[in-house]
Amino acid sequence: MYGLINKAVEGLVRQRFGDATWHRIREGAGLADEPFLSMEQYPDETTYALVGAATRELGASSDDILKEFGRFWMTYTAELGYGELLRSSGKTLPEFLRNLDALHTRVQMSMNHLRPPSFSVTDETSSSLVLHYYSSRAGLAPLVLGILEALQDRFQVKLEMRHERVDAPRPHDVFHLKWTEPKAA
Repeated sequence: MYGLINKAVEGLVRQRFGDATWHRIREGAGLADEPFLSMEQYPDETTYALVGAATRELGASSDDILKEFGRFWMTYTAELGYGELLRSSGKTLPEFLRNLDALHTRVQMSMNHLRPPSFSVTDETSSSLVLHYYSSRAGLAPLVLGILEALQDRFQVKLEMRHERVDAPRPHDVFHLKWTEPKAA
């Protein structure tokens, strides 16, 4: 994974739990006290080690940590300079979700070693859809749930979500989404 991911993990921990907690998590993951470089490639194991160390340090499940990271990721990337790219990917929740692969393709232009997940939308209605998430990396569905939770605020909708793992014909995660728009005051 690119260092950008690990820098975001660091940013989340430092912001929510402080520098001392970050240092304990980094040490617990067996990582040197060096800054992550956003555009540098790091083994996936580095990120998984950070999540594992965070579970031990914070006493939270890896699912909870990944979900919180997904929520944080949306704000972090927008503040880091990807805000316009995010805005141009859709004006509504369904439009944004349909454009996730195109968004990743655009990011891949500057991060040529990026191995992004793939998404597709099916069964779309005016207030629901099914989001299919394909990734070569195991266990990251909670991160997607966190991103979806963050998108509620961005698109000012209330989401009901149901997640399931599908094994055939191609293993992937499925998110059944149904939304309502808040009533005007």
